[in-house]
Amino acid sequence: MTAPMTAARRRTGFVVCLVTMLLAVLDQNIVSAVTVPIAEDLDPAHGIDRIPWLITAFALAATAALPLYGKLCDTLGAKRVFLGAIAVFLAGSALCGAAGSMEWLIVFRAVQGVGGGGLMSVTMVVIAQLKDPAKKGAAKGSAVGGLVAGAGMALGPLLGAYLADHADWRWIFYVNLPIGVAVLVVAAVVLRLPAPGVRHRVDYLGAALAAAFSTALLLVTEWGGREHGWGSPVILGLIGGAVVLLALFLWRQATAAEPVLPPSLFRIRTVRLAYAVQALSGVAFMGSIVYVMLYLQIARGIEPTAASLFMLPLALGLTAVGLLTARLGWAPRTTVLSGSACSAVAMGLLALSGTGTDLWAVRGEMLLLGVGFGQLLGQLIAMTQQAVPPRRLGVATTGIRFFQTLGSALGTAVFGTVLARVYAAEGPGGTTSGLSALRGAERADAVEAFTSAVDVVFLCAAGAMVLAFVFALRLPRGAATEESSPGPTPSPIPGAAPQTP
Repeated sequence: MTAPMTAARRRTGFVVCLVTMLLAVLDQNIVSAVTVPIAEDLDPAHGIDRIPWLITAFALAATAALPLYGKLCDTLGAKRVFLGAIAVFLAGSALCGAAGSMEWLIVFRAVQGVGGGGLMSVTMVVIAQLKDPAKKGAAKGSAVGGLVAGAGMALGPLLGAYLADHADWRWIFYVNLPIGVAVLVVAAVVLRLPAPGVRHRVDYLGAALAAAFSTALLLVTEWGGREHGWGSPVILGLIGGAVVLLALFLWRQATAAEPVLPPSLFRIRTVRLAYAVQALSGVAFMGSIVYVMLYLQIARGIEPTAASLFMLPLALGLTAVGLLTARLGWAPRTTVLSGSACSAVAMGLLALSGTGTDLWAVRGEMLLLGVGFGQLLGQLIAMTQQAVPPRRLGVATTGIRFFQTLGSALGTAVFGTVLARVYAAEGPGGTTSGLSALRGAERADAVEAFTSAVDVVFLCAAGAMVLAFVFALRLPRGAATEESSPGPTPSPIPGAAPQTP
């Protein structure tokens, strides 16, 4: 039996979790600022063409591994999986720093992504198990965790640019090693988490189908309209494959003795609504980051490094809300409603942006957006964790992260299509690919058309957050655990049939 943790150990473990989460989020975003120096160093002839894979490899691997991480937490215990994820992440970081070609760097980024996906999801399971059950304020840890994740998204590109300017690009990976080793050692010594009471089976087939489906979906969002046309055989084949894989995954989850994403979770009202709100938040947050940067660079002519500074008000809003949420003591449902409303208003204001909008107004809108998303990050995870029985904590927590990632992917595809269609209807040339080559009045017309198209994207993102607000209205007011309807109980004897109470 695991010895109870002292208050000092809990505090130390909590700090370890926050550092781990920040490390993972920063690394996911830090590469975006130094892709060109990396490509020019490793492959001057063809490196630029491989940049999309450099960024995508991490996200694909991290997303594909999420469902399996949740089940492993419930099977092996969160501490073992947490330490394993850190070890894989550090191995990937070391290999990335030593990569001698773009091809190997992409492979090693995938290895790093497998570990990074575990850090982002398993860390939230560890935080939940670190909380003292005798104390109130269960959402506090998750709110601060969400704050760290959001701040890392905004600050990652800035740190990457700084390291690229003052050191070799390889240090964006090597810097993980001393911090990660320290986290690994402290976590191994300090953490004393509950061990699983029942031996579970791992549905590896279900995990493989989930990984294959999410990979196909993410490839559609990455390649559609860029590498291949939306009507091309490659994209249509990927869409068809994703549909088939999703159907097979749903069938497996309905028939497996212990599925990686149990259908019984969706019979819990809080869980299914939280998943929906988190997915919609992923759609809108991706739109805010990507398309604000495009608007600033293309419509306003701001250099990429200077444009990244507009993420600072977003980070400031996230930080301020993270600090205030615990002090205000709002109910999670109230915080989610307020966050959805603030985010919708901010996206609506961004939809009014033009080529002459005051840039301080844009900064103010980014600050409001940070205030909105700062109230959402972590709260939905906390509500989900409180609504499920302890034996489902791992799969429920990684599930909400999985839906957020899929929402971001779908948002990328939908918003990209909206942008292309609106610009094609109004802009010269029909596509945005030749916009940079235009000059004079034709370029001015193209920029106006592009700005209008981006405004429509922001309006769609605002609509997603309005829908999230509607779903949030249906969240229950209480925070008590909601048991799903009875189902098969895992047998403590390996190989024995499931027992039904």
